[in-house]
Amino acid sequence: MSKKSANPGQFEQSVLELEQIVQQLEQGELTLEQALSQFERGISLVKHSQQQLQAAEQKVQILLQQQQEQLHPFEPQAGD
Repeated sequence: MSKKSANPGQFEQSVLELEQIVQQLEQGELTLEQALSQFERGISLVKHSQQQLQAAEQKVQILLQQQQEQLHPFEPQAGD
């Protein structure tokens, strides 16, 4: 895993930046070049964020799998 995806809070920062980009594009006050540049940045942020989400999902699945392997169903003893 790269250092970037291990940086805590980076996902949230990416989402905030993406929200700002969307607002700028929706306002329609950017030049074509600026809008295109912001759009490209937004696509980059989305791809990176998706990779971070997939990595987090894999970690959760691994943890759940490990937990299931450690847990055993409760079986009361005879006479209890």
